[in-house]
Amino acid sequence: MDKTDETDKIQTAYLSLKSKIDLKPRIGIVLGSGLGDFADSLQKDAVIPYGAVKGFPVGTVSGHAGRFVFARIGDKPVLVMQGRVHYYEGYPMSDVVLPVRVMALLGVKVLFLTNAAGGINRAFRKGSLMAITDHICAAPNPLIGPNSDFLGKRFPDMTEVYDRKLSDILFAIAREENIPLQRGVYYQCTGPSFETPAEIRMMERMGADAVGMSTAVEAIAARHAGLRVAGVSAISNLAAGFGEELSHNDVTEAAKLYKDNLAKLISGFVERIEV
Repeated sequence: MDKTDETDKIQTAYLSLKSKIDLKPRIGIVLGSGLGDFADSLQKDAVIPYGAVKGFPVGTVSGHAGRFVFARIGDKPVLVMQGRVHYYEGYPMSDVVLPVRVMALLGVKVLFLTNAAGGINRAFRKGSLMAITDHICAAPNPLIGPNSDFLGKRFPDMTEVYDRKLSDILFAIAREENIPLQRGVYYQCTGPSFETPAEIRMMERMGADAVGMSTAVEAIAARHAGLRVAGVSAISNLAAGFGEELSHNDVTEAAKLYKDNLAKLISGFVERIEV
C-alpha cells in the first residue's frame, strides 16, 4: 500500500466512524489485554464494533473486545478503544497504527495507552502498575516509507514521547489514592511468541523494565500526529527466566489484580487534564 492509499484508508475509516456519533472527544484511551472491563463501567453515548467501521482492522486476540466506546468521564467526552490490533496478527504496520491516526482526525489531543506487560525490573511483581517514561521499539517503525504531510512531519522528535506533565498527574493520583505506581522503560517486541530468557537478559541490560507486543508503535504514530501521550503498563507476569511458564490466559487472568487501581488512575487522569 502506498502513502496515498494509506491516507485514503485513514480518511475512509474516519468518515465512517464520524458519521455514527456526534460526540467530539479530546481524550483517547486504548485498553490492552484483559483491561477492557473499565469501558463497561462508563456512561456510554455509543458503542461501535470495529467491524462496523469501513476499512478498520479487526483484532483476533482473546481479551480484546474490538469496539469503540464513546463515553463520558465526569463531564469530559472520551473515546475508548476496547482492545487493539497487533502486528503479529499479520496486519501491516499502517493498519496497526490506523486507529491512532483516526482518533487524531476525530479531534483527540491526549492519548492514554495501556497494556499488559511482562515485568523485567526485578523489583516488580505480578499486579504492579508502571507509568511508561520511555520506550525501546524493536518492532518496525510505523513511519517507514514516504511521509504524508497529512499525517505529520517527516522527522518527528521523540525526546519526550511520554509527556512528563501527564506522568506527573498520574503520580499525583497514585499518591492520593495510595496506588503503588512504578516508573520505567517499556520494550516492544513483535510477538507472538513470548521472549526467551536470553532476550530478557538483553533487554534488562539495555535498561528495559517491562516488555510487551504493542504500544510503542502507537505512541510513535501519536507523536507524529501531534498528540500528547501517557502510558501505563500493567505487569501481568514476570518475564521469561524469572521462574514461571508464560501463557496468554495468565495475562488476562492477572487483570483482576490491578483493574481497580488502573480504573482509578484513568478516571482521575481524565478529570484533571485540560484539553
